[in-house]
Amino acid sequence: MPKAEPVGVIGAGTFGTAMANLLARNTDVLVYSRNPELTERLNRERFRFGVPLNARIRLVNDFAEVADRCQLILPIVPSDKFRDMMQSITDHLRPSHVLIHGTKGLDVTGLDERHIPTTGIERKNVHTMTDVIRQESVVVRVGALTGPNLARELLDGQPSASVIASKFDEVINRAKLVLKSKQLHVFGTHDLLGAELAGVLKNVIALGSGILKGVGLGKNIQAMLITRGLVEMVHFGQALGSDKRAFFGTAGIGDLIATATSKKSRNYMFGYRIGSGESLEEVTATSQELAEGVRTLMITRHLARSLRLRVPITEMLYQIVFERYPVDEAMNYLITYPYDVDVDFL
Repeated sequence: MPKAEPVGVIGAGTFGTAMANLLARNTDVLVYSRNPELTERLNRERFRFGVPLNARIRLVNDFAEVADRCQLILPIVPSDKFRDMMQSITDHLRPSHVLIHGTKGLDVTGLDERHIPTTGIERKNVHTMTDVIRQESVVVRVGALTGPNLARELLDGQPSASVIASKFDEVINRAKLVLKSKQLHVFGTHDLLGAELAGVLKNVIALGSGILKGVGLGKNIQAMLITRGLVEMVHFGQALGSDKRAFFGTAGIGDLIATATSKKSRNYMFGYRIGSGESLEEVTATSQELAEGVRTLMITRHLARSLRLRVPITEMLYQIVFERYPVDEAMNYLITYPYDVDVDFL
């Protein structure tokens, strides 16, 4: 077995910390944080989110050191901060670097997200995180880390599986070498766009599933929402240019089931609190980390309008979360909506 290369991680949130601990089973890890106080404290205390940091992890506050020591780097930051992050580090990146992001969200350019035209967001304004990496840097070999990866379970040592999506075999193979372990099984796919979109879109359905639980509804309705939600994800994916097959593997339905049914999912719990009667502002103000599904819901609802897509789940969830539409009325609408689930997927 060849020796695993040192790896850089950008971001010290729950998922970034979980991946750093997994990587450290195989190699040395440099975790970059913009916060010097956090960097100093974690290097001293060696604990994060209630778990010890592996001895092979070191926190740094200077990205130049990461870029110099690590050719393989995993950016794991919220989607609304991703472009700013790339712009801040791009001077240190070279074509020899490989970036594999772990961010399940979308980027919007050319618009003020607080004042979106009633006609919606056009496709040209919406970008995946790999799009952003390519747009903001000279890096060519890019990939995405996706799959059913609940950060809390990973931190607690629970077994899981991840998918590395990239057009390049080299990217997939290098990622497997540093990531695979008894805890984490790693698969590869060349369908980069499909894997990214599956990971992004399932967060919206997870929000809805949490809302159902929050209002006291049971597994029967939850199963209906997840099933119909998968259909809606496929329609979205095809409209954005991806292969529908990506939604029926580990990065698609596997990630959807985990995220839409677990109390350890930020998106599920965000929805649960909305369904329990809290407002969007209340939940946001008291959440430790961003639930990517909230921002994705805003983007995809307005994108669906410009694409003229029929996405009743997305529309109803948008009205519940952003316009305080009564949940019971929205659920009644979705239950009775004549949604054709007999789609020729294969």
